[in-house]
Amino acid sequence: MHNLKPVLFSQFKVIAILSVSMFLSIFLLMVRMKITHTFFFIFLIWNLFLAVIPYAITTYLKSKKKTNKWQLAIWFGIWLLFLPNAPYIVTDLIHLKISENPYFWLDVLVITSFAYNGLILFFLSLADIKEVLQMHIRTSKVSYVIYALFPLTAFGIYLGRFLRYNSWDILQNPITLFNDILNMIIQPYQHLEVWLFTITFGSFLAISFRMFQVFQKTEKI
Repeated sequence: MHNLKPVLFSQFKVIAILSVSMFLSIFLLMVRMKITHTFFFIFLIWNLFLAVIPYAITTYLKSKKKTNKWQLAIWFGIWLLFLPNAPYIVTDLIHLKISENPYFWLDVLVITSFAYNGLILFFLSLADIKEVLQMHIRTSKVSYVIYALFPLTAFGIYLGRFLRYNSWDILQNPITLFNDILNMIIQPYQHLEVWLFTITFGSFLAISFRMFQVFQKTEKI
């Protein structure tokens, strides 16, 4: 906890702006609830909470001055399980097709604002884990790890969105989960949508993260 304070203060500007942005998303949702008298999109708050977890984990890891490789491996595994929850919110746009709100633009704005925060949390967490890994692994290898995370994240999002798995199913329902994953790997031609989603969404995440890195460097300059 003693080491966490300097990290939080060093990222105060980012955390402050991010907090305002998340508050705005929740405010927009409240406006939508007031207008429509429904709680249909209330799940977005839970999804945003899940999106915060990977960033919270990497912020904690950055605050630890000494982390052995075994501890890092355990934390990395936990972080990886929750990582897809951040960009997952983008797929909540699918709910627009059943929207009956006469203010359709408001539904678009609400979900997009939550999805935007999810993506930012994803990028910030990736940037942090990259910094943490570079303390233990050669930089060249870290780059391979980071870019491997994009298809893995996209695959995790597919499992959550279309097969309705969540991060806890690896403990609660591991056999069914691993059987489904194994079938997708063994019989790829029967699961083309899985791999199409993984490649396209993974590419979207990779390019977006690269843009995020460029903007970060430009701001520092």
